[in-house]
Amino acid sequence: MHSASRAESRIATRTVAFSPAQRTEIAWPDLSLDSLMFSTATCPWPSAAGRAPYSFLAHTLATLSSTRSRILILNTLTNCLRILTVHDPPSLLPALYLLSNGLAPVYSPQPELGIGSAVITKALQHVSGLSSAALRKLYAQSGDPGDVAFAAKASLRTLVPHSALLIDGVYKSLLQIANAKGQGSAKSKQSVVEKLLLSAQGEEARYVVRTLGQNLRVGAVRTTLLSALARAMVLDRAPMSRRPDGDSAFFVDSAILRSLSADSSGKAKKKGSSSQQQDPVRELVKTKFSNAEAAVRRVFVRHPNYDHIIEALLEHGLETLSEHVRLEVGIPLHPALGTPTRSLEEVYERLGDAAFSAEMKLDGQRGQIHAFRDEQSNVSTKIFSRHLEDMTDKYPDIVSLVEHIFSASPGLTSFIIDSEIVAVDKNTNALRSFQELSNRARKDVQLKDVKVAVCVFAFDLMYLNGEVLIQEAFRRRRELLRTRIPPLTPADDSSARLDHMANCDCEDATAREAVEAFWQESLDLKTEGLMIKASEPACGVCLLTLQQLLDHTDVVTDGAMQGNRRKPLPSSYEPDTRGSAWLKLKRDYVTGLGDSLDLVPIGAWRGPGRKNAWWSPILLACYDSSRGQLVAVCKCMSGFSDAFYKSLNERYPEDSDTCNRKNLWNVESGGLRPGVFFKPAEVWEIKGADITLSPISVAAFGAVTQERGLSLRFPRFIRLRDDKGIEQASGPDALVTMWKSQKREAKGGADEYELIDVEMDEDGSEVEEDDSAAESVDGGVDAAH
Repeated sequence: MHSASRAESRIATRTVAFSPAQRTEIAWPDLSLDSLMFSTATCPWPSAAGRAPYSFLAHTLATLSSTRSRILILNTLTNCLRILTVHDPPSLLPALYLLSNGLAPVYSPQPELGIGSAVITKALQHVSGLSSAALRKLYAQSGDPGDVAFAAKASLRTLVPHSALLIDGVYKSLLQIANAKGQGSAKSKQSVVEKLLLSAQGEEARYVVRTLGQNLRVGAVRTTLLSALARAMVLDRAPMSRRPDGDSAFFVDSAILRSLSADSSGKAKKKGSSSQQQDPVRELVKTKFSNAEAAVRRVFVRHPNYDHIIEALLEHGLETLSEHVRLEVGIPLHPALGTPTRSLEEVYERLGDAAFSAEMKLDGQRGQIHAFRDEQSNVSTKIFSRHLEDMTDKYPDIVSLVEHIFSASPGLTSFIIDSEIVAVDKNTNALRSFQELSNRARKDVQLKDVKVAVCVFAFDLMYLNGEVLIQEAFRRRRELLRTRIPPLTPADDSSARLDHMANCDCEDATAREAVEAFWQESLDLKTEGLMIKASEPACGVCLLTLQQLLDHTDVVTDGAMQGNRRKPLPSSYEPDTRGSAWLKLKRDYVTGLGDSLDLVPIGAWRGPGRKNAWWSPILLACYDSSRGQLVAVCKCMSGFSDAFYKSLNERYPEDSDTCNRKNLWNVESGGLRPGVFFKPAEVWEIKGADITLSPISVAAFGAVTQERGLSLRFPRFIRLRDDKGIEQASGPDALVTMWKSQKREAKGGADEYELIDVEMDEDGSEVEEDDSAAESVDGGVDAAH
């Protein structure tokens, strides 16, 4: 272990309470230390009966904010969760929610804080005694509400000390704010905010305000939090947790950690010289880390509820987590996702000789339907969207359909199906567009008020009558779906209709002609294309992922990527995975760019000419999950109508909570500096000509060449994806995959040096805009070359 002198040299001082009314200075340790060298026994803590102080979490957040290193972020989170596990297990759950900017499971009726900057400003004014002009001056200097709160409270002294903030107390205060409804709720919310600010000291004030604004500005994304939680449980156990009998695939005894060699300090060393690679103890722990991370992630994507997972971990540990937190009806699992392909030839290349099924891909809304019938024949139904939002209220006609399904199937007790909900003509059953479906109200829809009829096209069955099916082969899941839950058109015409997704099976190469005819049929019917699914487990060819490209740069030669490799094709249902056995081929993949991208608007400039009244062009970003950050990809000014521009102005008014000249939301704009930054809140589907190399873009920077990132040429807006959340936007790996599939070296010219803007000519064709002209009109786009 590290020496005492070394530990003392890496300590930051924070304020914490030994009791609710008493404060004392306490030195929190450096949480960014290598987790294997960090000991929770050396961490100072309040008295045995004390609860976890919020100052500890503020110290954690401050440490996270000071680095972009994924290793240091993971170390910090791991050590934070370890300390809470050992010293105050009940605070572990609220800490996770506070670290993740959430208050409850994503699928539950999500409580919203519902407070704007005006409420926070007014509360801060009352607490600090500063005038509104003084606060505006502080804001002009820092641009961050949290920094303003920190500065406003820095010189504040009170005669009577206020009770120290606790992690659990801050979380409960946020719930109190979120649950304040009706008349007088604004005053109640402000009162709670003022109490928090009065008690906040030092860094606490900064992070209380950032939490209230839902903008922590740290790299604590879901995947990193889950990894940290898993590692914490490998290294430490809660006092009430049962220790595993004998050797464990997960838990590491403290005696093993003490045996780490003295030169295994966790400091970064040059490749090939690190003793960490040869240290058998460290390798053992790394293996247990991998086992634990896989186990926690596997449970979470099937049962995304921190409450249930933390309860099981604290009481039983990792060894039996999957037994205590199972997939169940009423709690959505993350959906399986398809990997884009450009042609049927690529499908054949990827799948090899494996049997597969081609299904039509309809233009609707992904719907995960959970249903259960109890012993009294009462039916409970839940309908979840692609990003796990509960949308049961939106579809009373599907709830009615489910009741008819149970009535028609006496032996049916429960099921979870994956489906596409598609608008249809009530009289002819002809398919209607997604736009008509999106016109439906979202809440409190009454069956009698439904104007747009829908059909549920079921394509997968994950759970049936108490049996979990996701590990079963797709062929068996589909057979059970079709035999146990057959198509149904209720006599009651106010109910939705149930059908199965049309498909064409390909058992071997001789059946490919039928698949090609089915593809043509899907084009004639104006569907989105096909979903291709392996029927049974097999082996196929898989493209390298972004991480593999980073780990194996030797596969990149002269701008072209080599190194395709054989990979197992699991035909199981893989939650939250864009798997090799699920492929998608959309009608617009066969020309131009192989896939559309789901990108997030993060900034804008004022448009040229008549567009000067609108935001145009728009800076779009992908979501880099490894960094927990949105990273700029391209500028877009094509595909927008005047009506859309007008609504965009309404959603992002200048100098508002959603639009600011300063980068309040920690987005990475690369070599471009937009006139304003947008609060990330929307996902847009974008099409383009192809993926190009760009020295300005930092998206997938270094994955293809060491000097450039990837950008999208001739981007064009297609539609708003209100079925997707920010973290479900396309990532850098999608850009790399598309770039590889183009199978060509990026050509010279403007597209290598600019993020391309697109303007529409009078005849409707796309023309490239001169960036220098855009700079002069926009008042100088700060583009670094």
